[in-house]
Amino acid sequence: MVLPFFSFKDKQSLVDVDIHSHLIPKIDDGAKDIERSIELILSLKAMGYNKLITTPHVSDMFLNNSQTILEGYKKLKEELVQRKIEIDIEVAAEYYADEHFEALLAQGDILTFGGKEKYLLFELSYFSPPLDLESLIYDIKLAGYRPVLAHPERYMYLHDSIDKYRDIKNMGVLFQINLISIDGYYSSEVTQAVKELIVNGMVDFIGSDTHHRQHLKHLKKSFSNGLYKKIFKYNKILNNII
Repeated sequence: MVLPFFSFKDKQSLVDVDIHSHLIPKIDDGAKDIERSIELILSLKAMGYNKLITTPHVSDMFLNNSQTILEGYKKLKEELVQRKIEIDIEVAAEYYADEHFEALLAQGDILTFGGKEKYLLFELSYFSPPLDLESLIYDIKLAGYRPVLAHPERYMYLHDSIDKYRDIKNMGVLFQINLISIDGYYSSEVTQAVKELIVNGMVDFIGSDTHHRQHLKHLKKSFSNGLYKKIFKYNKILNNII
């Protein structure tokens, strides 16, 4: 059995469920093979997570759909059973707002999390604002899904005003921040943005966005960051009720 490359003596996570990760091997830019998938899963389990909702990328770059994702998920589950690794693992997807996503949305070929709530995780370009975000959100909601914007702190064009985030929230969008953002993994600008979202009570979900070992090293450090406890002080986090 592959052992995690680090472990905790005490479980430090204040949530039991991670709702954003890339653990299915060879399907996107996450785990490259089954051994790496198992390593990442064991490391997340050692941190205190009891349930993982893995969310492969779906985009023009990664032309996944429900079939390709569920096939990979089935193989991963079978491997976990064979190795007698006990952890609850589910699957959804992280949809990039492009023409591929719009086609899948029109077809109803969408993987969500949260059971009846039908949370749909989506992401935007990091550098170019969407042409008509309001229309996109309307279409997602009209199709019966609850839109969850992945890592809003990473979109550079939103950094200059908290009101831009409020405008998106007012469209009925939930926000999922990456925990490694509070540890400065991306940039000081992203860390400042995630701090603003936290102290203004705008966070609904937290995620690891685990792709590889480096992410997990920063995730480990984030649990001891002062901002981590502030997440729960100022926000109602929904991870544990799904």
